[in-house]
This record gives sequence, C-alpha cells and structure tokens, in this order.
Amino acid sequence: MSEILRVEGLSKTFTLSKKQQKIERTSDRRKVAVGNLSFTANSGEIFGLLGPNGAGKTTTLRMLSTLIKPDSGDAILDGCSVVSDPEGVRSKIGFLTSELKLEDFFTPNYLFDFFSRLHQVPEEVSEERKRNMFARFGIDKFAEVKVKNLSTGMKQKLSLVISLVHNPEIIIFDEPTNGLDVLTARTVTDYLHELRGEGKTIILSTHIFSLVERLCDRVGIIIDGHLTHCGTLDEIRDGLTLEDRFFEIYKEQKGEEL
Repeated sequence: MSEILRVEGLSKTFTLSKKQQKIERTSDRRKVAVGNLSFTANSGEIFGLLGPNGAGKTTTLRMLSTLIKPDSGDAILDGCSVVSDPEGVRSKIGFLTSELKLEDFFTPNYLFDFFSRLHQVPEEVSEERKRNMFARFGIDKFAEVKVKNLSTGMKQKLSLVISLVHNPEIIIFDEPTNGLDVLTARTVTDYLHELRGEGKTIILSTHIFSLVERLCDRVGIIIDGHLTHCGTLDEIRDGLTLEDRFFEIYKEQKGEEL
C-alpha cells in the first residue's frame, strides 16, 4: 500500500471564554486542542484516532477536512495541502460528522442531487449512484419524505450517502456510529468494510474500543491533543486487550489513577 495521507506537525489552539474556563477548571485563556500531531495513512486502509472526549480528535479531522485552519503544520492528502490547496483537498475527500445538520424541509432526492451538482458529478453518473446507494441503505422508500420526518438513523444514513456522492478516495468520519441504534450502526460499519475493499482510505475518530478492533488496520492514540502511540492493533495492544492497554497508556500520560 502506498502513502496517501501525511500529517506533519498539525497544531491548533483556541481561546477559552470564562464559561469554558470554568468548565475546564483552568485559569488559562488558551487551550491547545491539538499539539504537533504527525502520522501517515496508506491507501486502502482504515486508520483510527482513538481517545477520550476532548482529546482533540474532532479538531484534527476538521483540520484534515479544511473546515478550520491549523495554526501551524500541514497535512497532505493525495498530493494536496490543507494549507495551500484546500479546494483540492475538498475534491478528494468525503467528510461525515454526527454534527452535520440537514435542512428539515428538503428531501433525500433533492439533497443528493444538490450535492452531486455541487461536486460536478455528471447527471447520468449521479442518478446511477443514487439508485444504488439509496437501495443499499433503504433510503429509496423515503426519497420524497422531508428530512424533518425521517428517523435519526435514516438521517445518519442520508448524511453518509450525500457525503459520498462524488465517490471520494479518502473518507473522513468523526464518530461514525455515535448516537446510532445497533442496527444502523452495523449497517454503517459493514459499509466501511466494503469501502476499504474497494481500495478507499478511511480516517475515523472514535472512543469505542470494539469499533477500532473491528474496523481499523492501524490506530493512533490521542490524549490531550498529542499522539502518544501509533501502529497496528497488535503493536498498540502489546499483549493486552486494547481497552486495558489504552488505560495503561492514559495513566502513564496523565500520571494519575482512574
């Protein structure tokens, strides 16, 4: 497999409001969300970022997706820089987050067609892709139902489908099964396996150990914005379960008992 993503020293710092300072229990006005993060991902693999809430996973994926700019560092996705060529990056990736909000008064048909045109997908290609993906996820029966009347699971499946209208080579998922019922979550994870089988590269963030063990070829552990370990599951586990090894690493990094 060849390298398709290189992350080089990505860093991002945010200014905290007084309310956020109180929540974070800190007097510091600045918080390092991501600090000097570096890793690589290869074509045709699933790479996972594993860490607790607030570790910097979402901030990292937002920088990779060009939604926010890094303070320093860069990431090269299939030859395009998130710093100097964000439009090139956007043409090569699909990005899905549980925070994606679909307008209530649009239908799945309209949204798929809109995003296809946005990505300049030829109409005949778009129609064929829509038929296949709507059937695959059971959206075809709800194609003319307004988003506000769809179930949470169906909204998530629709979000997944429209994020992939342009058949991207690199797919970035932030907590792909967050908030989903077990059936919908299984549908999504099965599809991720299929995408990897097609040679797609998938970058995902999660705090769920079983999801990493089921899906990921390699994993990076991120704590307080810093990548502490990176490698295959066997390399990370080091003879332990992934959960036990993670908490061992966490205690080493934080210097405290859980």
